[in-house]
Amino acid sequence: MSRRTGRRAGLLAACSLVITATGTLAGCGSGDSSSSPAGPELKVTGAYMPAPSMDTMAAGFFTVTNSGGADTLTSVTSDLSDDVTMHATVDGAMEEKKSFVVPAQGTLDFASGGNHLMFAKLTHKPGQGEKVSVELHFAKSGTVRISMPVKPATYTPKTGR
Repeated sequence: MSRRTGRRAGLLAACSLVITATGTLAGCGSGDSSSSPAGPELKVTGAYMPAPSMDTMAAGFFTVTNSGGADTLTSVTSDLSDDVTMHATVDGAMEEKKSFVVPAQGTLDFASGGNHLMFAKLTHKPGQGEKVSVELHFAKSGTVRISMPVKPATYTPKTGR
């Protein structure tokens, strides 16, 4: 074997080793989804607002279903009000909350008699059939925009919410 052929064979062997090592290392990277927890996968359903009886205040309800990792609802905004707050009902009393956890593989319900949104200082009194634009702000998932239809004041969803 000539010196030139030997050098070429050595160079090819070295390149082959580098390519093989690179492929092996790439397989061990952090992009392997089985080694990291899944992010949240949120779906918002059942949103509605009972037609408000007052010109200045309204409530809102919905369900967040999460088929991934945990997330946190951190705030809510709407064109209907600059003052939208989140509340829980604790021992029959309304209590304002700064955030709500959306559990991994679970649900977060905002339902009549339980967790709910309060819209204060309304820009106008929404009427039955109107749709209110609402933005839900989550720590990991970012902003989720929903349309909340205004239902009759006595509306009861089929799910019991």
